[in-house]
Amino acid sequence: MSQVTLRAQTGRSPGSRASRRVRREGLTPAVVYGPDLDPVAIAVDSHDLHVALHTDAGSNAIINLEIEGGATVTTMARVIDKHPFRNQYRHVDFVKVDLTQTVHAEVAIHFEGSPIGAQEGGVFSPARTYVLVEVLPTEIPPFIELDVSDVDMGESRRVEDLPAIEGLTYLDDPEAVVMSITAPAAEIVEEPVEGEEEAEAGEEGEPLESEAAETADGKGESGARSDD
Repeated sequence: MSQVTLRAQTGRSPGSRASRRVRREGLTPAVVYGPDLDPVAIAVDSHDLHVALHTDAGSNAIINLEIEGGATVTTMARVIDKHPFRNQYRHVDFVKVDLTQTVHAEVAIHFEGSPIGAQEGGVFSPARTYVLVEVLPTEIPPFIELDVSDVDMGESRRVEDLPAIEGLTYLDDPEAVVMSITAPAAEIVEEPVEGEEEAEAGEEGEPLESEAAETADGKGESGARSDD
């Protein structure tokens, strides 16, 4: 995995007002810390930070921070606070890493192939698009590919079905569903409630019992008058 370098300014004042001022200057407020490194408040160029976090490695990029007045620290961005609707980083936590020690990282899952079940009308339902792994910082893959072309209707794939990668351990529950193919929702046909059929029949011109009785009585009276 390639590494990127960022220059980090120190001497940043704490507080939201100072952070807003830093952002207006085109910088992103941040902090760097680690097992043997006390937290240091820093600021990095916002454009350079955006570039660093948009390589193939994404947020798992290895970033060498050249700290003003100090040494270069190998880090990874582990807490990234983005503005809810602006393309802007509000704050970043850089954590010092040892390239010879494994770290935890979230890696994207890429689904490859057209599932058999989807071709037959099923619905493709991804349950998760990332998986948590443990691996050396330099061995974090940009994504993990899962072939789903043979997934039939009613079937699913789980974390345990992800491909084995040397030196990488999946940390999520092996039984956790990654994707599935489900049957489309059937059209619901409402059956008439008992009693409604009779009412509908009456509306269509079929006489009800009371109407039939009245008709019969009318015919009797008419017949009596004709005899007179």
